[in-house]
Amino acid sequence: MPVDTNNKRQVKPPKGRQFGGGLLIWLTLLLMLNLIVPSVFAPRSPQVPYSEFIAQVEAGKVQRAVVGNNRIEYSIKNETLDSKPSEEVFTTTPVALDLDLPKILRNHNVEFSAPPPNENGWISTLLSWIAPPLIFFGIWGFLISRQGAGPAALTVGKSKARIYSEGSTGVKFSDVAGVDEAKAELEEIVDFLRNAGKYTTLGAKIPKGVMLVGPPGTGKTLLARAIAGEVGVPFFSISGSEFIELFVGVGASRVRDLFEQAKQQAPCIVFIDELDALGKSRGGVGGFVGGNDEREQTLNQLLSEMDGFDANTGVIIIAATNRPEVLDPALRRPGRFDRQVVVDRPDKIGREAILKVHARNVKLANDVDLGKIAVRTPGFAGADLANLVNEAALLAARQNRQAVTMADFNEAIERLVAGLEKRSRVLNETEKKTVAYHEVGHAIIGALMPGAGKVEKISVVPRGVGALGYTIQMPEEDRFLMLEDEIRGRIATLLGGRSAEETVFGKVSTGAADDIQKATELAERAITLYGMSDRLGPVAFEKIQQQFLEGYSNPRRAISPKVAEEIDREVKQTLDNAHHIALSILQYNRDLLESTAQELLEKEILEGSQLRDRLNQVKVPDEMTEWLRTGKLSEDKPLMQSLLV
Repeated sequence: MPVDTNNKRQVKPPKGRQFGGGLLIWLTLLLMLNLIVPSVFAPRSPQVPYSEFIAQVEAGKVQRAVVGNNRIEYSIKNETLDSKPSEEVFTTTPVALDLDLPKILRNHNVEFSAPPPNENGWISTLLSWIAPPLIFFGIWGFLISRQGAGPAALTVGKSKARIYSEGSTGVKFSDVAGVDEAKAELEEIVDFLRNAGKYTTLGAKIPKGVMLVGPPGTGKTLLARAIAGEVGVPFFSISGSEFIELFVGVGASRVRDLFEQAKQQAPCIVFIDELDALGKSRGGVGGFVGGNDEREQTLNQLLSEMDGFDANTGVIIIAATNRPEVLDPALRRPGRFDRQVVVDRPDKIGREAILKVHARNVKLANDVDLGKIAVRTPGFAGADLANLVNEAALLAARQNRQAVTMADFNEAIERLVAGLEKRSRVLNETEKKTVAYHEVGHAIIGALMPGAGKVEKISVVPRGVGALGYTIQMPEEDRFLMLEDEIRGRIATLLGGRSAEETVFGKVSTGAADDIQKATELAERAITLYGMSDRLGPVAFEKIQQQFLEGYSNPRRAISPKVAEEIDREVKQTLDNAHHIALSILQYNRDLLESTAQELLEKEILEGSQLRDRLNQVKVPDEMTEWLRTGKLSEDKPLMQSLLV
């Protein structure tokens, strides 16, 4: 799993000057100044009462008047000392009901007129229809420019890829561990980017696209960044979901813009994370239907771009996904994503190498053995191991230690596997006793079953959400296959807790709900997926749709009611036989069950040599060996007899 130990500096291309928002703001300000300033700084005429205006008209002092609906502006002729006439302008507000005003003005020889048409109307029209939109868009452009994105209407079709300058991704192959096979595959890409002439002179073509597939957390993204950091070329990083927008055509536009930028900065690497968000099969498994769908247009543009540019331009596409089975076949054909590199969970050696990488900056105590930690963490991905190291460091800091000890790592493993310890959850005497016998039952059965691993710890201290107790089994080596007898043994171990409750109390509790669920699912997969049934034979009744994602149920093929009934009967018989064996083992070791449970109630936790000495005393009933080999029970020992306590 790669780890980034250097400071990352993301370099973005310089932005062009964007005038959209600022231009609108300046236009709005100029318009408002043009409208407001003249009215503010214009000379104001004295306001007089309407009655005084009428009196001045009747006295013959008014020379001319401009009569409007809401305002009358008139001038009075005055004689100065030098006998030069001058006019003084006054304003008044007319009375709406005075219909005799025109007659009075004519009788006293006053020159009057109406204001020019639309003298004031165009201002109000301009303010009501033009100014509000300008103000709105001006403020909108100003706010967006403050965020550094420019007007959205002008940049919606631009690529959102994050660009790292040459070698600035902060990750190199020395920071990548546990995926040596994937690194070896990708070193060819590095060599091509460094020495392109060696390949082109021979006529060789480097793969256009490389697809990294694997479970989540295994380091696909950082592997791509390590390639760019190793070669020192620009690195474009974008997620598949960032192409999809509400507006039709935007995704395709962003694809075009991304490849245009990449060609300008070649040689470079374009990394598309979560490719399945963009490249789902059109009408296939998990696909979509509809010719005008935005996602389909975006996918079509991506297919066109990958098939359109020259293979040796230096633009290499690297994509990552954990759902390769839902991708469109056109993406996976030669000429697009030519090479598929599996980045799987690491083995023991890989886990130890990953722990060393993540522990570089962690102060470890002398008793820490990363090899033992790697043995105790089967199935952990690189991200899980990084979290484990960090969790152990947090626990050590909480205890005010000067270094992280092996005890901190052991506690961190238990916290990640079983959950946070909850000593505040107090169980009553009956519950605690039931949990103790339940966990000891798991331990006794698990100690005899093949392939289940070594029982390392039993506890009645609650952990996690619903675990009132737990039993930890650690495999002694990495296993990639499960044999028939190992599956049967695992089912019997899961049913060991319930069987212990039946053996001791003659009744069961709700504590075995999760065990029964897991045992039933395992038995069903053995029958319907692994073909481990003599009656049904090697027939797969389920379709595998999730290769790297766990926890998803596979859909069942179309089968007849008779076959479905036979499957249910086989699953029931498998569980019944495992239940019978678990009861037989516990009855055969009843004294050991009682003494171990009592010691567990007293100490709350059993582990180490103390636990191993007790589990070494477990006796094997005669019928268990035959059941592990054939999955069947002897007819002279019917199931109902073994259920009697």
